[in-house]
Amino acid sequence: MESPDSLSPAGHLDFGPVVHTLEPTGTPSVIVVCEHATRRIPEGLADLGLSPMALRSHIAWDPGALPVAQAIARRMSATLVYGGVSRLVYDCNRPPEASDAMPSRSEDFAIPGNASLSESERKARVDKIYRPFCAELAGMLDRYRGSLELMVTIHSFTPVYRGQNRSVELGLLHGEDDRFALKMLENTPSDLPLVTRLNEPYSALDGVAHTLDCHAAPRGLLNVMIEIRNDLVETPEQQQAIANDLVPWIDKTLSVLRGEGVVQ
Repeated sequence: MESPDSLSPAGHLDFGPVVHTLEPTGTPSVIVVCEHATRRIPEGLADLGLSPMALRSHIAWDPGALPVAQAIARRMSATLVYGGVSRLVYDCNRPPEASDAMPSRSEDFAIPGNASLSESERKARVDKIYRPFCAELAGMLDRYRGSLELMVTIHSFTPVYRGQNRSVELGLLHGEDDRFALKMLENTPSDLPLVTRLNEPYSALDGVAHTLDCHAAPRGLLNVMIEIRNDLVETPEQQQAIANDLVPWIDKTLSVLRGEGVVQ
């Protein structure tokens, strides 16, 4: 492993593809977003000085989240936007001024490659990762402005955090706009095999609602953040099962809100 001291100059670093999209098969009513889809670290960043074990862990990405997001998008004929670099390089669900947008520490891990970032290095990551991600997402939102009704962001979380077991299995989170999260909770299927709670294990107070509040709320778009405990989405079979639970639930909630006149 290279030393983080040997990193390429910020202005010349090739970050590679920082955002990806899946186009819908028809006219979408839903846009799905997965900001923490990958643990990829650009070569010039020398793995940020981290071990392979650390880079496989939840600090670098949301394990299982992308396959679930892809399955939901395909099933609902939705458009999908997802990140192309690890959130340790830049967390696209955080604004540039957030302390954890380029964290020097995550949970119990120090991040050597982020410890002494210069202003030019920070600016390079904002300009080459965050802004293109936001531009691509905004472009999709504008392209399908006439048909989109809902934004769903998909994340996963660890079953154990700082030694404490988490009993919640699925979280429904909201930022400024709580309409869809509350209605989704109200319409939880009676046979759903998941312990589901509102604003757990995180909430907007933890800074996790940035994408919802920055891109969906100003457009009047219904929105919800779905957090799935990552031990429940480790295999393709589990990922498909979770998507199978979520798709009809999301669809029903959207139908209820249409019937109530919330969505025109």
